[in-house]
Amino acid sequence: MKSQDIVLLLKLVSLAQSEKALKAGELPTRAKKALPDWQDWEVESEQNSLDLEPHWSRHELHERFITEQYGVRALEKSTGISRTQISLALKRCYAVGLAKPEHSTGTPRVNSKALFEFLVYGLRYVFPAAAGAVTRGISTSLGAPVLEGKLMTAGELLPVWPDARGNTKGVSVEPLYKSVTYAVRQDQQLYALLALTDALRLGQPRERKLAESQLYALMRKEVSPWHKSQFM
Repeated sequence: MKSQDIVLLLKLVSLAQSEKALKAGELPTRAKKALPDWQDWEVESEQNSLDLEPHWSRHELHERFITEQYGVRALEKSTGISRTQISLALKRCYAVGLAKPEHSTGTPRVNSKALFEFLVYGLRYVFPAAAGAVTRGISTSLGAPVLEGKLMTAGELLPVWPDARGNTKGVSVEPLYKSVTYAVRQDQQLYALLALTDALRLGQPRERKLAESQLYALMRKEVSPWHKSQFM
């Protein structure tokens, strides 16, 4: 397993949650508009978006979403991971049971229960992280919006992924993969998932426990038909 595999799996979790929103009649872009303060960077004029027409039926919206978001080319665009690396990552994930292709469409589906267990119990040993020098970047771990204000002390420098567009000065943490800061600017849910993952890699027992509970709450929303009741 390589670190980009984790980034890709979490992106697939985020996409599955957007599918759920579509099936409920909600356009994926609405969640982003409802949370205007989730970005910890200078907002760019262009971000990846799905070209959906509100007058389409739910079935049409869902089919378009599957077609436009799950292809290797689309995943490359949304994550910054090359198509070759995405294909190899999927093969590795299929081989170890962390994902499988959907029988009817070939859409990659994550085994969320297995992924959650690996993130909580194995990730910090396979892909450890440590705080580095002070720099400017995008806040992660306990400094990210998903955990903002929890367990931090006044004046403490926040962990950040080094990035010239970031808004926060803090201690640098190398992201799981080199394109993480690009990928999270496209997807607020992926940002939250990766920030919580960093809290599991970096934190002390109390911080890891908090991150585990928050990650559980986010990942149980994923409704892959492969494991509908896995977090119930």
